[in-house]
Amino acid sequence: MQKLYSQGSRLDVSMPVIMGIVNTTPDSFSDGGDFFSTKHACDHADKLINAGAGIIDIGGESTRPGAALVTEEQELARVIPVIEYVSRHHDVWISIDTSKPAVMAAAIAAGAHMINDVRALTEPGALAMAAQLQVPVCLMHMQGQPQNMQANPEYENIIHDILTFFKARIAACIAAGISFDNLVLDPGFGFGKTLTHNYQILAQLAQFAVLDRPLLIGLSRKSMIGQLLNRDVEERLIGSVSAALIACQHGANIIRVHDVAETMDMLKVWQMTQTQMIKQN
Repeated sequence: MQKLYSQGSRLDVSMPVIMGIVNTTPDSFSDGGDFFSTKHACDHADKLINAGAGIIDIGGESTRPGAALVTEEQELARVIPVIEYVSRHHDVWISIDTSKPAVMAAAIAAGAHMINDVRALTEPGALAMAAQLQVPVCLMHMQGQPQNMQANPEYENIIHDILTFFKARIAACIAAGISFDNLVLDPGFGFGKTLTHNYQILAQLAQFAVLDRPLLIGLSRKSMIGQLLNRDVEERLIGSVSAALIACQHGANIIRVHDVAETMDMLKVWQMTQTQMIKQN
């Protein structure tokens, strides 16, 4: 079974675990501003945990296409009080969604268990900080930066290109002193990908199993759902849950979502079916 360890706690990801999203930002693509205040963010975390989230992913900087950068001070002020609250009140894993080394350090000190970095520890000092903290880290693939990533992204072979990227980042992490067992991988749906690219990744997700690391999948409410179905953000629930089910069928270990209760219903049905299939065999 695949397990992650941090802060004296163990997380079993041999069956998919739901990661609930708490954006403490004014400009995230789906819920920007909804949980910008600390109280609203903490209340939302309570709701997601009660609905079945095994991980809460707390972020203070939007990474939607064209998103503006925020300062280290702004990000810390947004995320640390929420991390402290969740750590005090719940027995659940906490993920810090950041690329800044200082925010990583402060978040882990405040009670977070893992780092979720859309820039895959490529920012100055990030590799060294992750090696120092010795907690699980999710490395995400992104072509470009949030400010320009959707400006005509191109690949020779998208699965091969992402695998090559992951192999290079895994090697860099190990060289920096980060344990292979602490690495989680995210192919980065919507981060420098066209609609077709995103569905190629989803269809071929099982190919990433060759890397022998847990897969984190984040496609909840994204444009790959909206463009295909011609649905606004608030109308993408069924598409998002359907895509999450396909991801689970193809080997996803962590499903990062906005709609925890509905995704949990899907997981329960799928897992019961899996159990019966195993018994029949």
